[in-house]
Amino acid sequence: NVLKHVSFNIPNQTTTALVGPSGSGKSTIAHLLAGFYPVKEGTVKVGDIVLSKQTVDRIQGLISVVWQDGHIFYGTVYENILIGRPGASREEVIDAARKASIHDFITSLPKGYNTHLGERGMRFSGGERQRIAIARAFLHNAPIIIFDEATSSLDRKNEIEIQKSFTKLSRGKTSLVIAHRLATIQNADQICIIESGRIKDFGTHAD
Repeated sequence: NVLKHVSFNIPNQTTTALVGPSGSGKSTIAHLLAGFYPVKEGTVKVGDIVLSKQTVDRIQGLISVVWQDGHIFYGTVYENILIGRPGASREEVIDAARKASIHDFITSLPKGYNTHLGERGMRFSGGERQRIAIARAFLHNAPIIIFDEATSSLDRKNEIEIQKSFTKLSRGKTSLVIAHRLATIQNADQICIIESGRIKDFGTHAD
């Protein structure tokens, strides 16, 4: 087991940052909440709902996730954003792209939203892939957000833009952030320091 005696609460409409060295268990916590791994011991609860095989679809419907790799699927830019909510209108897709600060870049492409992307979005930089993933999250508009900040590999300009987009996205929502930068930690309502699969410390930035 990666995690040992990990237990904490994320109050509604607050941001909790997970920090700690690589391999400490931060992503495992996020994947458990997203329902990607079965819970072998203990429970994961969203409100009064216990995450289980029977409730995983229901809970995943309440969660938007922006992972570190910002995965792009084979298809058009439009189709890649539409994954966030397949029944959305074109206007809603474009509005989500504007909120994620990727609309201007998309419209600069030869075929705009109809531009085809290969697997993993080889035509897009890391920052652009992250913004596509954030646009999906805006479109999904779920009350809970899991965000792997993942700005360590981006240049300063992209890092600032991604951070602005996340601030807009998380407004009024409950967020679990895997933090890589001090700015995110400072703004979090609570910080959970993970080390070797255990909670080493817990509190605010001031604490």
